Amino acid sequence: MSERTLCVIGLGLIGGSLLRAADGAGWKVRGMARSAAVVTAAQEAGFDATSSIEDALVDDDALVVLAVPLPAVVDVLTMVARHAPRCRLTDVVGVKQPVAAAVARHTPQARYVGGHPMAGTSASGWAAGSATLFDGAPWVVGSDDGADPVVWAQVAGLALDCGAHVVPAGAADHDAAVARVSHLPHLLAAVLASVGADDGALTMALAAGSFTDGTRVAASRPELVRVMCEGNRDALLAAVDDALGRLGAARGSLASTGGLAATIQAGHVARRALDAARDAAHDNTEHIDLTACDALAQLRELGRHGARVVAVEDISCHVELSS
Repeated sequence: MSERTLCVIGLGLIGGSLLRAADGAGWKVRGMARSAAVVTAAQEAGFDATSSIEDALVDDDALVVLAVPLPAVVDVLTMVARHAPRCRLTDVVGVKQPVAAAVARHTPQARYVGGHPMAGTSASGWAAGSATLFDGAPWVVGSDDGADPVVWAQVAGLALDCGAHVVPAGAADHDAAVARVSHLPHLLAAVLASVGADDGALTMALAAGSFTDGTRVAASRPELVRVMCEGNRDALLAAVDDALGRLGAARGSLASTGGLAATIQAGHVARRALDAARDAAHDNTEHIDLTACDALAQLRELGRHGARVVAVEDISCHVELSS
C-alpha cells in the first residue's frame, strides 16, 4: 500500500474535514463512524466509509487518525490494539498528555505521534466539515522524545497537505498553551454569555459586535467543550487563576481609583503583539534531520520560539522562524 493512505476514525467536524482535505491532497482515504447516518452521508459524498473499525483498519501501512472526543479515546484504542496493534497512529484531540498516556497503556506497540489542528467552528458534525478548514491554521505535531521520525514526518506531511503549518511541541507544552488560548476562551465566553443574558431582554437587545465576538465559541456543543476543558484540568486551573488575578487587579483599581489603564493597556499591547507575530516574515530557515539524536529536542525548542515547519522531505524538515 502507498504510505499516503489514511484511516480517519470519527467523522465529525475535524475528522470529516480531514477526510475531505486529505482526499483533495491525493491521499487514499477511508473513514469510520459509528453513526449509520454519518457513514451514509460520507458514502453519498463519494468517500470510502464504514461503521466497522475492523473494516476501516484493513490497510497495514495506513496512518490511523483518532478523531473522537477524549472520553472515547480508550474504547477506540482498545479496538485499534485488537485489529492494528503496530499501526502508525496520530490523533486530533485537543489535549495531548491524556491521549499519550492512553496510547502507552492500551496500544503500546503503535507508532504514535500526537497531533492537534488549531481549527474549528462553533458548528459540529459531518455536515459542518470542510476541506478548507485547516487552511493557514497551526497544527501541532507531538515532538516528545521517543517519537518515530518516519511517523513524525508523515504526520507533519499530512498537516501540510491539508493546508496547515506545523508547530512542533511536547505534550506538556501544548496542553499549557492551549489552556490559555483555547480552553480559557471557551470558559470566559460561557461566563460572558451568561452575564449578558441574565441581565434581561434590554441588555440582549443592545448586544452588538464586542459581545457577539466575545461569546462566539459559547455556541459550541456544551458536551464537547466540557470534555475538552475538563480533560486539561491542571493547565486550565493555572490559566483561570491567572485570569482571575488580572480581573481582581482590574476590579481593585476600578474600585479604588476609578481607573483601568493598566489592564486595558496590557491587553492592547498583547493583542498588537499577536497581530504582529501573525504578520511577521519567517525568514530564518533551519534544516532538521529527523534521525539526529537531538532532533526532537531541537524541534521542541524551536516550537517554543514560535517556529513552524513548512516542508518535509523524507525524514527531514525545513523550519522557519520569524526574525
